[in-house]
Amino acid sequence: MDIRTLGRTGRSVSAIGLGTWQLGADWGDVSEADARGVLDTAVDGGVTFFDTADVYGDGRSESLIGRYLADRQELDITVATKMGRRAEQDAAHFTLANFREWTDRSRRNLGTDTLDLVQLHCPPTAVLSMDSVFDDLDTLVADGAIAAYGVSVETADEALAAIARPNVASVQIILNAFRLKPLDAVLPAALDAGVGIIARVPLASGLLSGKYRADTTFAENDHRTYNRNGEAFDVGETFSGVDFETGVAAAQEFAALLAAEPAVADFSTPQVALAWVAQQPGVSAVIPGARNIAQAQSNAAAGDVPALSDGFMAGVREIYDRHFRSAVHPRW
Repeated sequence: MDIRTLGRTGRSVSAIGLGTWQLGADWGDVSEADARGVLDTAVDGGVTFFDTADVYGDGRSESLIGRYLADRQELDITVATKMGRRAEQDAAHFTLANFREWTDRSRRNLGTDTLDLVQLHCPPTAVLSMDSVFDDLDTLVADGAIAAYGVSVETADEALAAIARPNVASVQIILNAFRLKPLDAVLPAALDAGVGIIARVPLASGLLSGKYRADTTFAENDHRTYNRNGEAFDVGETFSGVDFETGVAAAQEFAALLAAEPAVADFSTPQVALAWVAQQPGVSAVIPGARNIAQAQSNAAAGDVPALSDGFMAGVREIYDRHFRSAVHPRW
C-alpha cells in the first residue's frame, strides 16, 4: 500500500482509505459485527485512513469507529469526520457555537479529545467566502478540539476557493473515471498549495464495478433509488450525476480497456477503477465504501495495482469525452 502525506495535516495515510457511510446503515442494514469485520479487513489490507461524518447513521458510523479504535489502540489510524449537515443548509448556521456543539458530539462518538481532521460537509457555496467561518475553525484548532480542518465540496470552483484558504488542510471532491473535471485545475492547484485531495465516489456509486445492467434496481432506502434525480441531496453524489443507462454502457467500455493492459490482468475492474483515481497526481487518498468483508478486501488490494499506461489513461478520457463531458463538465 502506497503511503502519502495528507496535505497540510502532515499525517501519513494510505492511498486507499475507507469511506464509512455504509457503516451508518443509512441505505441497507449493516450489523456491528459486520462493520467491525469491514474495519478489520481494511486495516489488514494496509488501510490507515477512515472517512466518516456526524450524520452517517446519525453518528452510528463515528461511534462504531470509536469503539473499534478503543479496542485496537495499537493501530495508527487517521480519522476524518465532517460537520455541517445537522442543521438546515443556511450559511448563517456556520457559527463557532454550532461548530463547538458538532465537534463535541463527534469527539464523544469517536472517543477522542482531539479530532484528527474535520471537514465542512459540502456547505453552501457562500460559506467558502466567509472569513469568520475559517477564523472559527482556526479557533477550534487553537483550542485543541481539532487538529486540522478541510472542506468537502461539490464543484471544482468550490474546491479552488477552499484551496486558496491558507489553513485548509484538505479538500474532498468527487473524482472518478466518469468525473474528470478536477484534473483540469483542482489537482494542480492542490499540489501547488500543499493541500491534500481526498477522492470520494471513486466507483461512481458502483457503476465502475461493471456489475450493473440497465435494468438493475436498488433498495427503496438506497440513495441510488431515492436520489436518482437529486431529490434528497446533490444529484452529483449519486452515480456522479451521470445518466444511469449511459453509465452502465460506459462501464462496459471501461472494463474492456483492461484487456489491452496485461499488467493488470490479475486485478478486477473496480480495483483498476480505484487505482486510476489513486494514480492521479495530487490525490492523497481514495475513499471507497464497503458493506462487507469481500468489498473491503477488494478495495484495499487496489493499492497493489501497478502504474497504468498512458494508453489506458487516454482511453479513460476518450470514454469520458464521448459519453459525459457535455453533461457533467459544465455542472460540477
